Amino acid sequence: MNPSEVVVFSGNANRPLAEEICKHLGIPNGQISVKRFSDGESSVKIEENVRGRDVFVVQSISYPANDSLMELLLIIDAARRASARRITAVIPYYGYGRQDRKVEPRVPISARMVADLIETVGPDRVLTMDLHADQIQGFFRIPVDHLYFSPVLAEYINSLNMEDLVIVSPDSGGAERARNFGKKVNGSLAIIDKRRPKANESVVMHVIGEIKDKNCLLLDDMIDTGGTIAKAATALYQNGAKSVLCCASHGVLSGEAPAKLNEADFKQIVLSNSIAIPETKKINHLKTLSIAPLFAKAIERIHNEESISSLFS
Repeated sequence: MNPSEVVVFSGNANRPLAEEICKHLGIPNGQISVKRFSDGESSVKIEENVRGRDVFVVQSISYPANDSLMELLLIIDAARRASARRITAVIPYYGYGRQDRKVEPRVPISARMVADLIETVGPDRVLTMDLHADQIQGFFRIPVDHLYFSPVLAEYINSLNMEDLVIVSPDSGGAERARNFGKKVNGSLAIIDKRRPKANESVVMHVIGEIKDKNCLLLDDMIDTGGTIAKAATALYQNGAKSVLCCASHGVLSGEAPAKLNEADFKQIVLSNSIAIPETKKINHLKTLSIAPLFAKAIERIHNEESISSLFS
């Protein structure tokens, strides 16, 4: 790609991913300063000319979510005011995505509000991956390109040549995701029935499907506190599973999640690098698969006005 036409900027949420994307594109990292004022406010300054250029802003809305969101908004605003030809908000992990509807009175629909905030600062399109709820795409009035981690994950799982593989959804809501992934890796389907008494807590009830003496792959869109997935692993072993892998698109890993995952007997935990995992969060048997090649291909095709639908399969 011609670096005089395209530039990729990043906030502080996941600079290593942005740098890897630039490497795949064969362009230098965009020069930008993202700092904090003494009172905690974010400070952004683009350090190179972007007039007439195609700008891509790579920023997951991850911990600290509010700071990451504000950096994203400020970088987009700075690029627009600097006369960028086109701006794409590249959001590998869309934070606030779990609050996509009203589940009780007097609560916000935060996923929609964040979409409104992003639209207000003026990007031309959004590029994201594995939204918690597909309907979030409809919260935007600008084009949204929605990528999936499943092709990257399926390639890795198929390389393991696992026999007697069962794809397990940790809840009924993820059954379709598990079923579709099973087709990619020749795995059957099982579902864990759970009840959630209050936020961030879940109680595993029972397993629906045949898993005795099978290799189970727990599949979810994200791991947050780790409680759901750890209890799911316990339920699988109690029902006779031979081994349990845990795979998720986004490793939020808040609070005591690393400890909970380490206590569970996972053969392996597979995550994408949509969220940067600090070195302080030590997780046993962790395998990280890079989504940089996937996003680099999407960015190149968006710049060249080409279809990206082939990246969805």
